[in-house]
Amino acid sequence: MPLPDDVAALLRAPNIAHLATVLPDGGPHAVPIWVGVRDGRIAFLTSPNSRKARNIARDPRVAISVADHEHPNRMAHVRGRVVEVLDGDRGWEVIDALSQDYIGTRYPWRADRAAYLVEPQRAWAQQF
Repeated sequence: MPLPDDVAALLRAPNIAHLATVLPDGGPHAVPIWVGVRDGRIAFLTSPNSRKARNIARDPRVAISVADHEHPNRMAHVRGRVVEVLDGDRGWEVIDALSQDYIGTRYPWRADRAAYLVEPQRAWAQQF
């Protein structure tokens, strides 16, 4: 599904998002992440050996929430599936673009990272 414009705007801005994955026992695992939008998919980065990467390898379902850091009453929610993992040059291209958005320079650690792409299945924004 295409991301609604209001959801995409929050994901494209340097807002901290939270990613929820499913632990082996079925419980939730939530962590803060950097996010962006690439070709209609939500991009984030992590170590392929991280808890979230291991959870995704077993069950690709994820939920993402993000709040506007300037106006915390504006937020978006997405449910979807990780459909692609980019490593090597393709991964670093996405990782460096995210890093540029968040800290103004390429990602400082040059090893043990990959970019993950989420295909949204349900997405909505709200403001209160």
